[in-house]
Amino acid sequence: MAPGARLLFLLAVWTLAALARHGAGKAGDGGWQRPGPGAPAALAEEHRCAVERRGDLSYSEFVQHYAFSRPVILQGLTDNSRFRALCSRERLLASFGDSVVRLSTANTYSYRKVDLPFQEYVEHLLYPQDPTSLGNDTLYFFGDNNFSEWASLFQHYSPPPFSLLGTTAAYSFGIAGAGSGVPFHWHGPGFSEVIYGRKRWFLYPPEKTPDFHPNKTTLAWLQDMYPTLAPSARPLECTVQAGEVLYFPDRWWHATLNLDTSVFISTFLS
Repeated sequence: MAPGARLLFLLAVWTLAALARHGAGKAGDGGWQRPGPGAPAALAEEHRCAVERRGDLSYSEFVQHYAFSRPVILQGLTDNSRFRALCSRERLLASFGDSVVRLSTANTYSYRKVDLPFQEYVEHLLYPQDPTSLGNDTLYFFGDNNFSEWASLFQHYSPPPFSLLGTTAAYSFGIAGAGSGVPFHWHGPGFSEVIYGRKRWFLYPPEKTPDFHPNKTTLAWLQDMYPTLAPSARPLECTVQAGEVLYFPDRWWHATLNLDTSVFISTFLS
């Protein structure tokens, strides 16, 4: 190859590699991390994850060691790459931008509901949490999904391969800004998978009721209450990364905090 042609070839290879790196960065967050005001300083992962991660879990091990006794984070048991691609900001807006979604307040009881177009939620309400806001002032897209309208998306989701005898699975899909989350509450068992972003979890067993205010956000609890807790009074906690699934047993108290703009889906067993 002539020197000039070789130089052009190397320049082309370098340019393609740079474009690939740039595209990979954008694809990595699905376009959900937008420029704008920064997230609150309190948004950080815990010092040490206290929830076991398992990538080789059998169903018998799941039932024997976790299903009725403690949370666990599952890794690599399903391939949701197709679903993840469909959940990018661009694709969801193209498919569901005009769809009306129901938002809930981000407090323990979620009494207030607000309906508005999905595009309006994404473009105007999906911003970092104000640490001073109360839960009933914060609108949050999670649950209350119109399953017939969103069926074209949900049909591509592969739920965790484990179930509990006598239960039926129901999906709950959500998208929320950095610093948002739901304060402590409990319900039946289930799985929660992060598609994009990171979600920090705080969990207590049923017999250990956490000290919290039902109308204060998880972010406010983390800033104000968490530092006052003795080590023995602190919850189990861990940050679930994109592609990981957290299982929580029946009646376990839990609160969540989205460390980034996050896309997630839960499979409730009831």
